[in-house]
Amino acid sequence: MVKCRDGEILNNVFSVLSDPTRRAIITQLAKGEMTVMKLAEPFEMSLPAVSKHLKVLEKAGLVSVRKEGRFRYFYLNPASIDCANEWLTDLRQFWTSQLSRLERFLDQDTTYE
Repeated sequence: MVKCRDGEILNNVFSVLSDPTRRAIITQLAKGEMTVMKLAEPFEMSLPAVSKHLKVLEKAGLVSVRKEGRFRYFYLNPASIDCANEWLTDLRQFWTSQLSRLERFLDQDTTYE
C-alpha cells in the first residue's frame, strides 16, 4: 500500500513527470501494456535509452513490468498517480475555498457615502 502523504513519493512522481519523454511513455501506456520495442517506435532514441526511462518510471512506482517468455510488458501502476492526484485535489479544494472567500468579499457592497 502506498502512503499518499509520503513527501518522497510525491517528489519522485513530480520529478519523473517533469520529463516530456516520460510523460509521452505514460500516455502510450494509458492505451495498454507494451513492450520496449513498441514503446520506442515514436521516439528517435535507442532501445537502451527508452529502457532507462522505463527504469526511472518503474522506480517511481508509475510503471510495472510483467515477463512473459522472453518479452517484458510494461503497464501503468496507478497508485503513485493516485497519490499525486489526491495531493492536487486537496490543493485545488484549498484554492477554490480561498477564491470563493475572495469573491464573496469583493461582492460585498463596500461603498461608503
